[in-house]
Amino acid sequence: MKILIVIPARYGSSRYRGKPLAKILGREMVLRVADICKKIVGLKNLYIATDSKQIENVSLKAGYKSIITSKKCLTGTDRVAEVAKKIRADIYINVQGDEPTINPNDIKKIIKVKKRYPNHVICGYDQIHKLENPASLNLPKVVVNNSNELIYISRALVPGKKNKLDKIDYYKQVCIYAFNKYQLKKFALKNKKSLVEKIEDIEILRFFEYGIKIKMVKLTSNSVAVDEISDVKKAEKILKNYYHQKN
Repeated sequence: MKILIVIPARYGSSRYRGKPLAKILGREMVLRVADICKKIVGLKNLYIATDSKQIENVSLKAGYKSIITSKKCLTGTDRVAEVAKKIRADIYINVQGDEPTINPNDIKKIIKVKKRYPNHVICGYDQIHKLENPASLNLPKVVVNNSNELIYISRALVPGKKNKLDKIDYYKQVCIYAFNKYQLKKFALKNKKSLVEKIEDIEILRFFEYGIKIKMVKLTSNSVAVDEISDVKKAEKILKNYYHQKN
């Protein structure tokens, strides 16, 4: 079974232009993500998918494969779908290029569950930790049922509460996805965001439109997504703690 990891890396992020090339402890963020993914599938089955020659050059110089995808790609998953048209695999793993502190074991968990549930899209989630603000609009919150299937995901605080005194543990999306070729083909079919996806600006919501179920995998990652410049220091703090514990 061929497993391909694709790291979508768009240069022109609306919140943080040039984000994949932001330095995290002196190394470009997209390369830090690639360094983690390489531990799972090696160099042969790992691609950095980008619309930027600058990102491609940095990737190639570091020894990673890169593939130029259209500037018209609406989301990172659209970018992965474009790669799937060119490169055959049984499972496509989308690891977002702004997750430089992801635990490689979490990627392994996603792959394991995808093999077990091939007809589901697979996505990671975790409890929101102390370095993050649950109310942040940059942080998609998830609601999961007893079968670990996604009920809804929102930038708003979900689930909502009627009684203000109720204590709620909020959970966040961890942007590691697993798809098969059919699911990616369906996702990119219309080259258009669904209504709710557009409102929330959360790409995985598009699968709801096609009736494709999403299986959520509970991870124990301490990762922080770098959505804006202030998140760089958070990611560096996590990495420093990791290196300190390792040494």
